Amino acid sequence: MDIAALSIGLAQSNLKQAVGISVLNMSKDQASGDAQALVKMLEQSVQPNLGGNIDIKA
Repeated sequence: MDIAALSIGLAQSNLKQAVGISVLNMSKDQASGDAQALVKMLEQSVQPNLGGNIDIKA
């Protein structure tokens, strides 16, 4: 067994895992920001009187 090769392989594996976690965190942060923007947009577009009355006369 080559200890140096095992060490390099383990380091590369750890790096891949760290990069994957970092990318997922960035994606999560972006999705959170998008969700907050959507909620803010929906709050600004609320019209409380709209749909309160229905005209059912023919």
